[in-house]
Amino acid sequence: MREPNKNGGFWNNLRQGGMPSAIASMRGGEAAHQTAQQMAYIRSLMREKRRPEVLRTPLSELETVIFDLETTGFSHQHGDEIMSFGAIKVVGEEIKEDECFYTLVNCQTAIPEDITRLTGITEEMTGSAPSLIDGLHNFMSFVGQNVLVAHASSHDKAFLNAALWRTSKVQLTHRVLDTMMLARWLEPQRNNYTLDELLFVHEIPIHGRHNALEDAKMTAQLWVAYLREISERGQVDTLGDLYAYLSRT
Repeated sequence: MREPNKNGGFWNNLRQGGMPSAIASMRGGEAAHQTAQQMAYIRSLMREKRRPEVLRTPLSELETVIFDLETTGFSHQHGDEIMSFGAIKVVGEEIKEDECFYTLVNCQTAIPEDITRLTGITEEMTGSAPSLIDGLHNFMSFVGQNVLVAHASSHDKAFLNAALWRTSKVQLTHRVLDTMMLARWLEPQRNNYTLDELLFVHEIPIHGRHNALEDAKMTAQLWVAYLREISERGQVDTLGDLYAYLSRT
């Protein structure tokens, strides 16, 4: 019995379409293998259980990744997609300026003109950017098992979950903290909790707004400002304490 040809795609393409077609077939196989590896990594990361001992971590030692996404709109249910990821690591109150992540993503959808004006991201820029699975894999590799922090995190979490499900059929299992929730707890008298307002109030210089990495960096400064305020109050010491207080807001 003739042994099946494991490289049938390559040889068939070579006979039927010549060398360029055969090489394209090989590259397609390599890309599929890489995608499978990326999916496997993302799935394994999401399967890792939240470590309960992290809740006992003092906030002064907590390792976090502050992140932001730029998207084509506000509703992933209606076809809006991620255009870019930006993130920076913070340990306790120390912002790790040299540990940053940024990537554009080939979002495969039209970018409205008002979004381009807001973010500076064009369809030409995303057209040559990495695929969603590439960007998501690299972002989650940067995050690891660290606690995530974002401002108005429900938007970013929804888009992350949609991307994770679309590419890897998993949901985000990381702990996510929201600087807007911190603001509502620490500054209940305010009637405006937008990032711009809170940056202005805390005298954090505003520049590069609506660039995912720059927004993440500014949110990191806001996160650190709130950590210092929490420390001064003396009511909260660990991540578990913080969750307990936030649950009451």
